[in-house]
Amino acid sequence: MEYQARQIGDVTILDITGRLDVGTGLAFGPGEGVPLHAVVRDFAARGQTKIVLNLRDVTYIDSSGIGELVAGVTTARAKGGDLKVVNPNMVVQKLLQMTRIDPLVIEVKPDEVSALQSFSKAAVSGGAAAS
Repeated sequence: MEYQARQIGDVTILDITGRLDVGTGLAFGPGEGVPLHAVVRDFAARGQTKIVLNLRDVTYIDSSGIGELVAGVTTARAKGGDLKVVNPNMVVQKLLQMTRIDPLVIEVKPDEVSALQSFSKAAVSGGAAAS
């Protein structure tokens, strides 16, 4: 499992490649052995709390991977942000739906544009509620 980070405005996009499972999903990126939720925590600690996980190149996900996604969204929300998933393949998307992670825990968007727009809408509706 590897990732590349990109920034679009105030949103961090993590392009994830490979498998998100107990064997690899919990040890990926620079300095292997770093769990996905720890990567999200590090970005959130630097103030990058709007995070999109691009799963286009994720070929497999198991219950440990689901746990990492849930831990990541919990971390982002605790810091005042959110985490969204984009581009899951059909197998990953069905798993997220079967486990009811989508839509109860994590928003799954069909593409990056939708995810970026959803952050903007959340800010507008959040601002309107505070007025």
